Amino acid sequence: MQRIKMTISYDGTAFNGYQIQPNGRTVQEEVQRALKQMHKGQLIHVTGSGRTDARVHAAGQVIHFDTPLSIPLDNWTRALNTQLPADVRVLRAERVPEDFHARYHVVRKTYHYRVNNRAASDVFRRNYAVHEARELDIDDMRMAAAHLIGEHDFTSFCSAKTDVKDKVRTIYRIDIEKENDELIFTFEGSGFLYNMVRILMGTFLEVGRGDRQADELPSILEAQDRSKAGKTAPPHGLYLWEVSYS
Repeated sequence: MQRIKMTISYDGTAFNGYQIQPNGRTVQEEVQRALKQMHKGQLIHVTGSGRTDARVHAAGQVIHFDTPLSIPLDNWTRALNTQLPADVRVLRAERVPEDFHARYHVVRKTYHYRVNNRAASDVFRRNYAVHEARELDIDDMRMAAAHLIGEHDFTSFCSAKTDVKDKVRTIYRIDIEKENDELIFTFEGSGFLYNMVRILMGTFLEVGRGDRQADELPSILEAQDRSKAGKTAPPHGLYLWEVSYS
């Protein structure tokens, strides 16, 4: 047996999330189905670096699995892509030590969130960027983001549905850049809680519209109360961009 690490990308539009569940199409299910075909009916369990919700995209999700097959790495990529649907692609494959774990060995993750900021929505980007018709104040949103850099308890920015007890995370950077009529938010951190990036985005959008002040962010953090933060932003603007390991 050998352990294979793969970096995959997927268009989340038609998926009910990454992780297998009773109802709805998932990324994990599609990858395991393709591996099962390559292994002549043997179920190969795939472990991901983390979950993504329905309609969330990934440019750099990382998975691992164990296999008895000896296949050149380039052939792994080519063979699996011929079995996968068009909205999932394997970008690269690597052999890793048998103790490597795609989830537990993550040291940082990077997410992007895209906002189409113009009066009329773009029909061609409706599944890949969230439309915001009101003009957003980038400077105010950057000031709000600055309050979140470092290690904090992010309870206020975590879904109440989570069962995670320790909500302390470290954010290394939050960048906000404008490309034509699209705003690209980059979040890089040690890890992120359930819906954390989307709740941060919902809060930033309120700041950008002028519905909330940037200097409210420290008190929201201190409150450790989900109701104090903004609404959860829609999923289709979110991309799992990169997963880093030591």
